[in-house]
Amino acid sequence: MRLSALFAPAIAAVSLGVSGCISNSLSDFQEADRTLRLEEYFLGETTAYGIFEDRFGKIRRQFTVDITGTLKGDTLTLVEDFDYSDGVTDTRTWTIDVLGDGKYRGTANDVPGIAEGQAVGNAFNWQYKAELKVDGDTWTVGFDDWMYLLEDGVLINRAYVTRFGIRIGEVTISFQKGSRGGRS
Repeated sequence: MRLSALFAPAIAAVSLGVSGCISNSLSDFQEADRTLRLEEYFLGETTAYGIFEDRFGKIRRQFTVDITGTLKGDTLTLVEDFDYSDGVTDTRTWTIDVLGDGKYRGTANDVPGIAEGQAVGNAFNWQYKAELKVDGDTWTVGFDDWMYLLEDGVLINRAYVTRFGIRIGEVTISFQKGSRGGRS
């Protein structure tokens, strides 16, 4: 996904802020009654619906994502086709190495360096930096993604977005298996 399209309206308005504390710990999910494995959940077609809120809680962007996941050996590839409510479209491709013991490492076109994550029980935490174009400049922002596998295959994602350690926004996404309109 082209991050500038997602965050530019909110980030342009944010110059100062306070950081929030994220209190989740993966160890809190060790006893969960279901297990999240990205290479199983995202295999095939998945649809996601999301919003971006600025640090004040104002919804700045809404979007839908059609995701196609393929697994070759221990490499999961996710092609994410974004449709934003303002008519903008974009594509992001993740290449994710399945390392075993719930550990993952990945790259994407707008992620300099490596994203690292771990799944424990029904939770997954994924942390990485992303480059974001804002008003002709490039900002490096941090993502702290938390995914939770709920009943009936529902997967919820909360991503906390920071710059210089200050929370500038949050992304909330709900995933469901299959393509839009129940098409498979």
